[in-house]
Amino acid sequence: MDRGLPIKGSTGVRHRFHSICPYFAMFPEAFVEKHLSVTSHKGFVFDPFCGRGTTVFQALLQSRKAAGCDVNPVAACISGAKCDPPGLHDIRVRLTELQKAFTEPDDGDWGGALGEFFEHCFHPETLLQVRYLRCVLDHKHRKDDRFIAALCLGSLHGESHKSPNYFSNRMPRTISTKPEYSVQWWWREDCVAPRRNVFEILERMLAYRFQTHPPEKTGCVAEADARDATTAFPELKGCVTDVITSPPYLDTTNYHEDQWLRLWFLGGAPIVQYSGHDDRHTSKINYWKFLQECWEGIGPLLADQARLVVRIGSRRLGKAEIKNELLRSLLSGLGREVRLADPGVTSDIANTQANSFRGTKGTPFTEHDFCFAV
Repeated sequence: MDRGLPIKGSTGVRHRFHSICPYFAMFPEAFVEKHLSVTSHKGFVFDPFCGRGTTVFQALLQSRKAAGCDVNPVAACISGAKCDPPGLHDIRVRLTELQKAFTEPDDGDWGGALGEFFEHCFHPETLLQVRYLRCVLDHKHRKDDRFIAALCLGSLHGESHKSPNYFSNRMPRTISTKPEYSVQWWWREDCVAPRRNVFEILERMLAYRFQTHPPEKTGCVAEADARDATTAFPELKGCVTDVITSPPYLDTTNYHEDQWLRLWFLGGAPIVQYSGHDDRHTSKINYWKFLQECWEGIGPLLADQARLVVRIGSRRLGKAEIKNELLRSLLSGLGREVRLADPGVTSDIANTQANSFRGTKGTPFTEHDFCFAV
């Protein structure tokens, strides 16, 4: 099977699957590479909050067996596409098939009005193509459709005034801004949705992504809550030796709000959901209880000896409190001896792309990296 195109250069060339879809609160692959390079373990690498799949995919690139899960359908689609991709030829055949089958709607299944936001966000011709792909792509059951859906998620919205590879009017790449705010901003800035051919963009992005070979190994990603990780991966019991992850932060907006437009593309409602099941909490008590339950969820997967690397942050928790509460949650959740392997590394994060879009300064928060031995 044609897995991709070769690329010349050193092993230091960044793999182009890494950036298949910009994602909020993602850590760089160098973070994973660094921690995997110093571990002596050789079992599975696991990420219970896998996001866009950086841990799982980087582990595969370093010839490790890897798996992960995320409760967010957008994350599961992106991560699954990267970590278990179909062959390049198969995707091209499917994309050609989809383009040939595209016709304007005549039965209302994917036609009809969606509201003011969509009228301003996409050119009418572009919106028809987007809605067609939303209707026909079977991203949950077909690997080729999942990869095409992941490409669509990466191009669905972004800085279209700077790049021809975004479908939308001008928006942040990482999150979906709220409909009412977006329309007002576009009106104020005199921004008009560009006329973009979705199929041409997908063909370009497909060729670009496959300029680096997919890794030989493939990984498994499940759309599942971290608290249900053992149920999702019963075959991994006792096999995980390295966990590299970043749990959702306290006082962070939930993914239903952040990713509402991408969730719509995957079959959700064309509205922002401000409530519903999510894995973030505003109460400190509930937050640490949630993390304890997550460690309980992955506990049976851990081998006799394991290493857990956790990147965690907050706008209102100090390093000492985070370290102590995180260790307590691990001890209670895993029910095993856990020790802090290093004092932790701290970094400040201030600027985000969303704030750049809004023209406002972000509220800085601090991230801490802790390594624990089990």
